Amino acid sequence: MNIPDQLRYTKDHEWVKVLEDGATALVGITDFAQSELGDIVFVETKPVGTALAAHDVFGTVEAVKTVADLFAPVDGEIVGVNDALDDAEVVNTSPYDDGWMVKMALKDASQIDGLMTAAEYREMIGE
Repeated sequence: MNIPDQLRYTKDHEWVKVLEDGATALVGITDFAQSELGDIVFVETKPVGTALAAHDVFGTVEAVKTVADLFAPVDGEIVGVNDALDDAEVVNTSPYDDGWMVKMALKDASQIDGLMTAAEYREMIGE
């Protein structure tokens, strides 16, 4: 299971990568989540400009077998949506790189510190 050490994670299986500016972050679902969901056929996110509080639903992932909500890991605003998601399979093949879902402007970057480290996430999923 691929769980990059430089990312932060949520109990809902989202990952967060704070970008170099320290004020924005990419958000997606983990390798574990995509493997549990199976073949992802559609991803829908809220539009750019949507303000979110931590744990708000920012979209859905539809797989062959199920539909799952996507939850905001921290407070912020969607400032970008990944156009590559038009081919939803990218989430299965590259969940941490090409398969990111939204770019968020962070309301309070210190909230990232409250998310799980890679080691804590590995422990939670039994890796």
